[in-house]
Amino acid sequence: MHIIVCIKQVPNTTDVRIDPVTNTLIRDGVESVINPFDAYAIEEAVRLKERLGGKVTVITMGPPQAENALKEAISLGCDEALLVSDRKFAGSDTWATSYTLCAAIKKIGAFDIIICGKQASDGDTAQVGPGISTHLNIPQVTYVKKIEDISATAAKVERMTEEGYDIIETPLPCLLTVVKEINTPRLPSLRGLMKAKSAKVLKWNAQDLGADPRSLGLDGSPTRVIRIFTPAPRKGGEILKGDAADISKELVELLKDVVV
Repeated sequence: MHIIVCIKQVPNTTDVRIDPVTNTLIRDGVESVINPFDAYAIEEAVRLKERLGGKVTVITMGPPQAENALKEAISLGCDEALLVSDRKFAGSDTWATSYTLCAAIKKIGAFDIIICGKQASDGDTAQVGPGISTHLNIPQVTYVKKIEDISATAAKVERMTEEGYDIIETPLPCLLTVVKEINTPRLPSLRGLMKAKSAKVLKWNAQDLGADPRSLGLDGSPTRVIRIFTPAPRKGGEILKGDAADISKELVELLKDVVV
């Protein structure tokens, strides 16, 4: 079984800075880590490999420094790593990012499952995973909390909902996005760290992918961040005092003024 994991390197800080010209994240000088939700995707992929055999390929799109995240993924049990990096990818929105990752996956060839974290901590859109499945025209199941059963042709999973969970069966190949309830990520072993140290990370640029230049980076992004601002602080609310009967009457009158 060939499992592909898509990860993202994100700033290890809550002090996110934005470039005032491009309205994109400033990453220079900021420590970066594997997106926390992607750690669960890596762990689930490695567990499937240990159970079913096969290999795990980990992919990321980002600047050259994202190679560190890929090597960390190898230390956790992934077998092969691919860095998709080019200045032409800069400023990609979720659509352009999913298109670029899709082009890389097509170039890799046959696979059985793609696993992604449910969302990235620096964007919180939860759109890239579903976007990849759309570009590849394969089934997707989001917010997966458990893989109940899997064969060479199909998978049965539990999808987390606000009320509980759904049990969904999907044919393979498919894409899954996972939530933190699915597992507990492992720490790298000494053997894994040694493997990561000597691992060769494959690197592809835009030309290698043969992607449509009009679909890459800012030019290929149908959405743009026009303005970023801090919302004005909320004003203090009004506290009603008295017995319940009087408060309810006063509250009705206040609501009338707002609604009517």
